[in-house]
Amino acid sequence: MIPRLSALSFRTKINCGIVLIVGLIAIPLAYLTWRAAAESLQTETRKRGLVLSENLAMRVSDAMLSMDLLRMKNMVDELKKVDDISYAFILDRQGSVLVHTFSGGFPVELAEVNAPDGPKPHIRLLDTGRELIDDFAAPVTIVGTPFGTARIGLSRTKAEAAADRLALMIVFYSAAAMVAALAPSTLFARRVTERINRLKRHAEEVVKGNLDHRAGPVTAKACSDTLSCDNTRCPAHGDRASRCWLTASPDQRGEGPESCRDCPVYREQKGDEIQDLAETFDVMAVSLKSHLDELRRAERVLSRQERLLRTILDATPDLVCLVDENARYLAVNRAFANFLGLTSEEIVGASDRDVFPEDEGQAMHEENSRVLAAGRPSDREVRLRRGGSPVWFHVVRVPVVDASGRVIGLLRTARDVTQLKQFQEQLIQSQKMESLGKLAGGVAHEINTPLGVILGYSQLLQEDVPGGSQIQADLQTIEKQAKVCRKIVADLLGFSRQAESAKIEMCFNNSLMEAITLVRHALSLEKVVIATDLDERMPIIYGDPEKLKQVWINLLSNASDALEGRGGTLLVRSRLFAHEQKVTAWFADDGPGISPDNLGRVFDPFFTTKPVGQGTGLGLSVSFGIIKDHGGSIRVETPAPEGFFDALDDPGHDRPGTVFVIDLPLDHEETIGGGHPANATEA
Repeated sequence: MIPRLSALSFRTKINCGIVLIVGLIAIPLAYLTWRAAAESLQTETRKRGLVLSENLAMRVSDAMLSMDLLRMKNMVDELKKVDDISYAFILDRQGSVLVHTFSGGFPVELAEVNAPDGPKPHIRLLDTGRELIDDFAAPVTIVGTPFGTARIGLSRTKAEAAADRLALMIVFYSAAAMVAALAPSTLFARRVTERINRLKRHAEEVVKGNLDHRAGPVTAKACSDTLSCDNTRCPAHGDRASRCWLTASPDQRGEGPESCRDCPVYREQKGDEIQDLAETFDVMAVSLKSHLDELRRAERVLSRQERLLRTILDATPDLVCLVDENARYLAVNRAFANFLGLTSEEIVGASDRDVFPEDEGQAMHEENSRVLAAGRPSDREVRLRRGGSPVWFHVVRVPVVDASGRVIGLLRTARDVTQLKQFQEQLIQSQKMESLGKLAGGVAHEINTPLGVILGYSQLLQEDVPGGSQIQADLQTIEKQAKVCRKIVADLLGFSRQAESAKIEMCFNNSLMEAITLVRHALSLEKVVIATDLDERMPIIYGDPEKLKQVWINLLSNASDALEGRGGTLLVRSRLFAHEQKVTAWFADDGPGISPDNLGRVFDPFFTTKPVGQGTGLGLSVSFGIIKDHGGSIRVETPAPEGFFDALDDPGHDRPGTVFVIDLPLDHEETIGGGHPANATEA
């Protein structure tokens, strides 16, 4: 199979090209040389034949006058000794053959095939069937009178054979020249292709990323050595692999090295076009490496900045995300992914409707669309549900625009403000209670005096009426209701903090047990069982025993009322958290719980779900004020935490229940050794 010309190696192409060129030149030249030699030889043969024939005619004239045949015979035999003379003979005036050189008899027909052309010789080509003969017929004249004819035959075949031998020699020498040209052409091709192959290997190394490979030759001396230059800041100083006119002065690259022609370094190191190409490749590799190094440094800087930005975004507790113009996520931070319980890869490309609950996702998507359409920032608070509890976020949406001002997305940050909202609600509650307290305190102060008069006079009148009479019963009713009113007034005064707290060191557990002892019997009549789980370390607090006892009794009474007369279990638990400097008490019932609508109002003054006449709605408000006055906190959880009643071994309760949690600070550092914060469900 003959390979394609383009698939041949460059060295083979050079060899074939040189041989072809030499062949194309040598063959026509040999042919033309052969033709010229053949024609020249033929011409010379004809001239020679004419000279020989005329010379013979002139020499035999005397012998013909004397008819000296022997002499004529010797003359023609002398000519026969010449290699290319086939024959010679003499004819007399009548055309008879006088002498000839034929050994086997004279061919008679030969005497008449040619004759002189008057006084001039005549030449005729004869074909004997074996060879071609130029027959020369020269007249023999004596004193202008024709006396006979001298005929000589020269073999043209032998002359052409000589020409063929000459042509063969030309062909031989041409072939020898071609063979001789093949060797230096091979060496030349190898020399050229070696340098080209070196450029090829250099290009392959560049493609592989090895930019330290050099294609140009290394000189014996650098330009700084040749010129004794001590400019060490020059990039070509001491560099023997790169040429100074390509590396030292970038300005000369555009104009070329014309200005360096008189420089001895240029004259010494300048090469041919292939060397220029190799050195240009080296400069290109060095420049490319320099650019790659700059790109790598820039990439490292960008990567470091990206990691820093990612670290900042991941470190912030705010939920940060970037969405595109179609409201689909482009990037989110770790807090955002953790809030949704997904990975960043799962969120990117999705929309709010894909990752949030249906109602929340739709609301967020509509708000995003409004910001993207209007191109104005948005700032609002939203309420989400997570784990059954409301979570408040302050959401800021800022549109992102490109260089032309077109909105291409938005940046959204969401900060959890649930605790702030709780503080706000507590502040509102405090202000509300403060206002109500002032009002209640003023009213109670005004009522307290006439109420005391009514109570005093009712008691005095009872002494003046007969015992057991209807009037005494009515006065007792007035006294009883007056005492109820005084109790309400006392609660109002307590709610308005008109009464100062008398704080002393007290045992927290003893305070709880005193309250439990007071109500245990009364609650047992309503089939309510009080279970206790108190911390055995007997935590000491700094508080008002009477007011705290009032709080405990209020909580126990409310818990008993929550059971709605069907009986049940109340669990009182206390734990000491010495490392947090606080003590916590839980008052839990296994009743029906508090509805979500009422959960946020249980500490409001005068709020009650009890029928009219069975509650004033001040018990929890007063308790809230007392706990706050002690620097503590009170909150309610419903339903009760799962497993809260498991330790009671009471399988009868199947209702959600309610737990009031009270935290009070320790004003004296405990040395009992606090454990870890107790779980509310801990038995």
